[in-house]
Amino acid sequence: MSNSTTNSPADVRRRCIVIGGGLAGLASAVWLAEAGQRVTLLERRGSLGGRTVAMPVSAMDDVPDNGQHVFASGYEHLFRYLESVGTRNLVAFPGHMTVREPGGRTRRSSFSGIAGARTAFGDLAGVPLRDRPATALAQARLIKDVLRQPADLDTITADEWFRRIGLPASARASLWDGIVIGLTGDKTTITSAKVPADLLRTGLRQAIRHRTPISIGYPTVDLDTLFIDGAEKVFADHGVEIETRCVAKTIEVADGKVVGVRLNDGTLLESDAVICAVPVWSLGDLLVQLPENDRIKATVDALTPVPIVSVNLYLDRSIGMTDWGEILLGGEGVLEQVWDRQLMHGRDTERGWLYSTTVSAAYELVEQTPNDITELQMATLRQYYPEAADAQVVHSHVVKMPRATFAQRPGTAGIRPDQRTSVTGLALAGDWTRTDWTTTMEGACQSAARAVDVILGQA
Repeated sequence: MSNSTTNSPADVRRRCIVIGGGLAGLASAVWLAEAGQRVTLLERRGSLGGRTVAMPVSAMDDVPDNGQHVFASGYEHLFRYLESVGTRNLVAFPGHMTVREPGGRTRRSSFSGIAGARTAFGDLAGVPLRDRPATALAQARLIKDVLRQPADLDTITADEWFRRIGLPASARASLWDGIVIGLTGDKTTITSAKVPADLLRTGLRQAIRHRTPISIGYPTVDLDTLFIDGAEKVFADHGVEIETRCVAKTIEVADGKVVGVRLNDGTLLESDAVICAVPVWSLGDLLVQLPENDRIKATVDALTPVPIVSVNLYLDRSIGMTDWGEILLGGEGVLEQVWDRQLMHGRDTERGWLYSTTVSAAYELVEQTPNDITELQMATLRQYYPEAADAQVVHSHVVKMPRATFAQRPGTAGIRPDQRTSVTGLALAGDWTRTDWTTTMEGACQSAARAVDVILGQA
């Protein structure tokens, strides 16, 4: 009889710690667990989800989201995550949105079909006939710059880029300034032209690769159901340990390898591998023992925060939306998008009609009081929706996120760090690391996929 033994899968599993319970951390922990690793997830707050969570509103006995999250059809890693947690079927892609002008006039927007052809030829909502030839020509120049980028795109702002290609002000107000804000989370006068150019190129490549037109989708359930509940089931099935209200202080390194995570109370959690998936502004001293820590600190300084303000408005009546999501032409800074949760979630109106609003790059609005924000947005709704003239607010739930995303100013291209570090067993994840996307859910999940590949590749 042979005395040799064969290692079981449990014998070769590595002890992995994931720091951060946001989307990048959740995806990292799920995929490490699926790969058979022993995983512990540390989260400093009392619950998981990070910036993708539902927020109970006790006054309405309801659980709306902390802000409307939408999906691009080109996302791959995010949908892989949803497949892993069993909720991929809870995302809908209607293939259109609506642009609404003051007074109530609407026009359906799409990048495919007849609406897409009209867009390509400069026929946009709010663009007068005299501006359409110039719009079509400028858009052709824009696509050319996206596919074959000029060397100086990271030295100018998106605003300067649009001026250079001759994009009329009406076309910018109708579509393109909003696209930049939607893609980057920041204003055209702040963000580097290279950021939206890179994102548009990624979207075009994905559309060609999958042979599907670019479209925008939305979750048909709350964010906890979509992102967290299924992940917790995966964790239970794979024995993942979840530690909430657990503050990691430093990732301990010895001889170029990870040895564990030091907690705020001095406890050392030993591990073979660590994925650091905290927001860029929460790094603190976590990476102080990493040789490239100074370079990462420079990244933190360069990626300045951008605020987003969202409001869940419970009204006593319908405002007459015709689409699931509508962009308000000219509503920048006060109310840019409105989302009809009745159409999106099939919710009843017993507790009022729920409309969610979103304002990106809300530098001025974030300083206002919740009551002032509500009054400003209701005044705007009444300008755009005739049926909202007599609508009354049953309850208003204002969500301010001062650090919702980060700005990438000219000169910051390439500053985001890779997921692989110089320390064996240590990888970085988060939308602030280098991905094909910027501060998006897809960027967070793509970073997690790359971080997990780094850890598994070193096993």
